[in-house]
Amino acid sequence: MQHPSVTVQQFYEQHAGPLQMRLLAGVDHLERIIREPTVNRPGLALSGFTQYFAHKRVQAMGNAECHYLRSLSPAQRQKHCADLFAFKIPCFVFSRGLKPDAEFLAAAAAANTPIFQTPLVTMKFINRATLALEMMFAPRGTELGSMVDILGVGVIIRGESGIGKSECVLALIERGYSLVADDVVKVALVDAREVMCTSAELTRNHMEVRGIGIVNVAAMFGVKSIRKEKTLDLVITLKAWDEADDMERLGMEQEFVSILGVNIPHITIPVRPGRDLARLIEVAAFQTKLKMSGQNAAQELNERLIAKMVPGTPGK
Repeated sequence: MQHPSVTVQQFYEQHAGPLQMRLLAGVDHLERIIREPTVNRPGLALSGFTQYFAHKRVQAMGNAECHYLRSLSPAQRQKHCADLFAFKIPCFVFSRGLKPDAEFLAAAAAANTPIFQTPLVTMKFINRATLALEMMFAPRGTELGSMVDILGVGVIIRGESGIGKSECVLALIERGYSLVADDVVKVALVDAREVMCTSAELTRNHMEVRGIGIVNVAAMFGVKSIRKEKTLDLVITLKAWDEADDMERLGMEQEFVSILGVNIPHITIPVRPGRDLARLIEVAAFQTKLKMSGQNAAQELNERLIAKMVPGTPGK
């Protein structure tokens, strides 16, 4: 599991469009590190109280901060800016199209701190930027396998090379489901509880089919057959029939696999000639969706059997 390091340049390049950010100063110092995935308003720090100043975050300058600075004399403004920039701040973003004054720009230039501007209102920028930063800071990793979205259920299909993963995925795509990733799935932990999956940018919308080669899924099956990202709900491992011993046949005991610290439901499906694996995977996804909604067929049948065996208990 990787904990990424995020620079101001990465934040700017990836989110300048959605956040409508424009660089005003500090083009040569975008390598600064953003160490916390949220945004801070430095109002108290501007007034001189810096004891709990969250200086490791992106700093948002709104109407209150700008009007406070303008209310000060040039000498006071210079001193407060000098105190503020004594901290190694990643960058400042002026919202509402506001512009920094000369003293602020001079202090930022002396401290090598980048300055940006956005027309968004302050709270809208903070909300959007926080979501973007949380995704950039999310722990990441990779899983070997192919991922398909089956009626809203994100399924990673794993198994040894040559066991039939690609054929299963193709059959599922033909039935109207969507490919998320082939062979290698990139995973990220979102909100410390959900695993978000996607594919590598270079291989997106493509898959390899043994004996045929590289297939462009979007061009062959249409745009409905692909999906950029999906939360992970189920992991299925395809295993050779003679290796799948001592399997729990009723489904009473749910297996899990840990991915980025999150327990994901796991099912092992034995493979042998003649089995319709795509249909079995489809049914496993439907079964998982029913369990997510509170319906467990194995548990319900077990309760009915117990009710029949206990004298005096009415059957269901």
